[in-house]
Amino acid sequence: MAEDTQAQPANAAQAAQQNNNGTIDPAFIDAVNEYLTVADAQAQKVGPGGPGLAIQFAAARFNAHHFLMAVKPMYAAQERKNFLDQTTEVFRKMLNQHLDGIGEERGIDVGESELAAEYAAAGLKVGREKDSAAKTPAEGYVAAARPTPPAANAE
Repeated sequence: MAEDTQAQPANAAQAAQQNNNGTIDPAFIDAVNEYLTVADAQAQKVGPGGPGLAIQFAAARFNAHHFLMAVKPMYAAQERKNFLDQTTEVFRKMLNQHLDGIGEERGIDVGESELAAEYAAAGLKVGREKDSAAKTPAEGYVAAARPTPPAANAE
């Protein structure tokens, strides 16, 4: 991106740890949990699909606004594709990590992870490859965020 934009973290753990040298910032987890509490309340009212789409729409709007605030106007057009690529790559990676971590936590086979090569390089085994000594790739931030579904969706 242009020199006036900030690099985005590669994953949620990196975002949470960015300011704390390897520990998860409680303020980050609190913010995540506030959003999840609102989404869970909305899911009780309108069903599970509506809040997810609203959160994605809000995230897109928020990120577009901040991109346009950070990039010099004369570079916005040339930086657009890079911004879109980076943003969708980060979201896809976080989504994969949460599918893998929450699936692992709940004992659900979520299929082969797109991040399997990264996990292997880091010495992690998940899903079909997991052994009893392995930790989930999302261990810290998924556990800290208490990924519990809304009561209406609990089995």
